[in-house]
Amino acid sequence: MANTDVKRVHTGDLGELKERLVGINRVTKVTKGGRTFSFSAIVVVGNENGVVGYGLGKASEVAAAIAKGVEDAKKNLIQVPIINGTIPHKQELRFGGSEVMIRPAAPGTGIIAGGAMRAVLESVGVKNVLAKSKGSSNPHNLVKATIGALCELRDAYSVAKIRGISLNQVFNG
Repeated sequence: MANTDVKRVHTGDLGELKERLVGINRVTKVTKGGRTFSFSAIVVVGNENGVVGYGLGKASEVAAAIAKGVEDAKKNLIQVPIINGTIPHKQELRFGGSEVMIRPAAPGTGIIAGGAMRAVLESVGVKNVLAKSKGSSNPHNLVKATIGALCELRDAYSVAKIRGISLNQVFNG
């Protein structure tokens, strides 16, 4: 996530954000008084129109952990370029032990992705994409790698603006 031109989004600019629970873990702390259980939840929120964010919530009850995760996710929203229901170009990224690869797909393909990657791609509003995860299947790292790969996507308009050239020159070289 080293991309410096990531467009952060404020929640006031958006419509309704839909939340998706990616994973929930029960963790145990052993004390002299016995075992203390708590829960951690990783949540992805998005408006299915190019805005997505993820958050982690921890609490002693499941509902409270999910609510904290949603609030954290709303603080980390990013804008993703979507062109004709797919992504502009192929992107790969590694986070921890997880490596993800996402590629644009033809109309009618659908979202070919599994688990945590599917939740992120559905939340961002991509309709056709091919995705593959390699390495660790840890949902935390997969979500972070997928969001990181989406952060690094650039459309032709932003490339032209950064280079200071016209849109035709981007495609014609």
